[in-house]
Amino acid sequence: MSKVIEAAVAQLSQKVTTFDGTAKFIIEDEGSILMDETGVRAGDGEADVTMTATADVFRAILDGEMNPTMAYMSGKLAVDGSIPMAMKVGAALS
Repeated sequence: MSKVIEAAVAQLSQKVTTFDGTAKFIIEDEGSILMDETGVRAGDGEADVTMTATADVFRAILDGEMNPTMAYMSGKLAVDGSIPMAMKVGAALS
């Protein structure tokens, strides 16, 4: 597992302890993270929503420097799947 994924899992775990649904984050050139009712972990699998971004964009979102909705609207964050679930993820990260 890459250091970027390890750091993102740790930071996401502090923000979100449980999540009603399944979300996958793909960090380009690094790997993927799953978030669901059991918590946050590195890995891949089926998800209600998949969000893809560069490591820099993902880090900025986690640090609160970039709003997830604005990242999506500006094309920096790709969303595949349930938009309402993506909105729940955004709210959980706020």
